[in-house]
Amino acid sequence: MSQNLTLARPYARAAFSLARDAGRSAQWSDALAFSARVAADPQVSALLGHPQLSAADAIALIAIDGADESVQRFLALLADNRRLALLPEISGLFEQLRAEADRVVKAKVTSASDLPAAELDAIKAALTKRFGRQVDIETAVDASLIGGAVIDAGDVVIDGSLKGKLARLQTALAG
Repeated sequence: MSQNLTLARPYARAAFSLARDAGRSAQWSDALAFSARVAADPQVSALLGHPQLSAADAIALIAIDGADESVQRFLALLADNRRLALLPEISGLFEQLRAEADRVVKAKVTSASDLPAAELDAIKAALTKRFGRQVDIETAVDASLIGGAVIDAGDVVIDGSLKGKLARLQTALAG
């Protein structure tokens, strides 16, 4: 996986630079996300690796309808270099670069059950204060947490789950 990220990084930076300079980051984001989802499909992935698949056919297969010319040229470059399989990593790195440029922190809040909107707003406000940036929250439910929540915001993970507290208590008692 890390080799794929190493290979994908220069492509993601180039795509982000093109998108930012054209003022079309949102459109590029949508186009790359779509192409990444298509390229990640096992059947499509097998096709993309086929030596008889032309670059034009590959682009027609994975490009979002109405993709602008610069996105299509970027996909053609990937196809020519046999790097279309890196699209999921390229898309993820592109989103990280975009969030950094927009000064947005992406946070995932995983809780044992659905959280009320008021609790999510409080978490968002606390994270905004902590990071000094706008926070974009994604939610998920994992019943195995028993109670509480785990907040994953890039390099920071806050485990306030009952499962995590029990694990820490068990470690403390065993040590």
